[in-house]
Amino acid sequence: MKILVTGGAGYIGSHTVLSLLNNGYEVVVYDNLCNSSEVSLQRVQQLAGNTVEFVQGDIQDKSALTALFKQYPIDAVIHFAALKAVGESTQLPLAYYQNNVHGTLCLLEAMQVANVHQFIFSSSATVYGEENAVPYVETMTLGTPSSPYGASKVMVERVMADVALANAQFKGVSLRYFNPIGAHPSGQIGEDPKGIPNNLLPYVAQVAVGKRDKLNIFGGDYPTADGSCERDYLHVMDLADGHVAALDWLIKNEQFTGVEAFNLGTGTPVSVFAIVNAFEQATGKTIAYDVAPRRAGDLPAFWADANKAKIQLNWHASRTLQQMMEDTWNWQSNNPNGFDS
Repeated sequence: MKILVTGGAGYIGSHTVLSLLNNGYEVVVYDNLCNSSEVSLQRVQQLAGNTVEFVQGDIQDKSALTALFKQYPIDAVIHFAALKAVGESTQLPLAYYQNNVHGTLCLLEAMQVANVHQFIFSSSATVYGEENAVPYVETMTLGTPSSPYGASKVMVERVMADVALANAQFKGVSLRYFNPIGAHPSGQIGEDPKGIPNNLLPYVAQVAVGKRDKLNIFGGDYPTADGSCERDYLHVMDLADGHVAALDWLIKNEQFTGVEAFNLGTGTPVSVFAIVNAFEQATGKTIAYDVAPRRAGDLPAFWADANKAKIQLNWHASRTLQQMMEDTWNWQSNNPNGFDS
């Protein structure tokens, strides 16, 4: 089967492309490279011993999407192409709605014209909002997220539900994942943010490699065990394997139509201070940090109930926190400037 992966040159996308290739799928990647590098796909091909078709383009470009679906016999789509920084989204809400919501509409329209109906969406735990209690369970009502980023994910999930009501052929999966970290154990691919990292571990790793002076920990007075935010961190390769498991599930369940949501997480919250400590222990590096004011859009703590994915997808996060730290450092130390090293 030939799978279209939008945003496939990015962090989660590239690891998922590798997992797809290793599981016998053919892959077409569509990416505008705004926050990614084509070098990641070159390395994925080397690791997999297989090739990837790459098309550079934007998901808001309807004519390019139409041409893409005419050129390739696509069987299913895994959609990663989104802006993803919670804090940045509060400063640039229009850009986030334009790319994440309007871009997804363009993609779904192109799929409909091309008669492609299998769709896996890269969603987020932020769709549960502030109203729901932790741990988050898929049966909870979609919440009101505290950021435009989270709101854009809620909007797309609602669009998917409405598309499924209107089109009996539509088969959608929304993967609500938590905080992916780590890198492929080879050290060849990993997270390579453009500019200043918005996510915790890439910033920690850049401090360790000497690229940044110190880490800012946003908020040390949250109602948590040590005062810092708690998140459900999972290894990016576990997350990548979760996308393949969801795709396998979609394909095997031929009678299924509609939209199904799955949490992908470990089910265990870890604090920011604990992440820093784990990184120091795994690498022998000391991380300088300051505690800074809270960041807009951040919640004190959230984590997954991932039992549904375990039962229905036969998936669970198996890699340890130490592996996440070691693989991150293996990537960063071998690629101090990311894919430009």
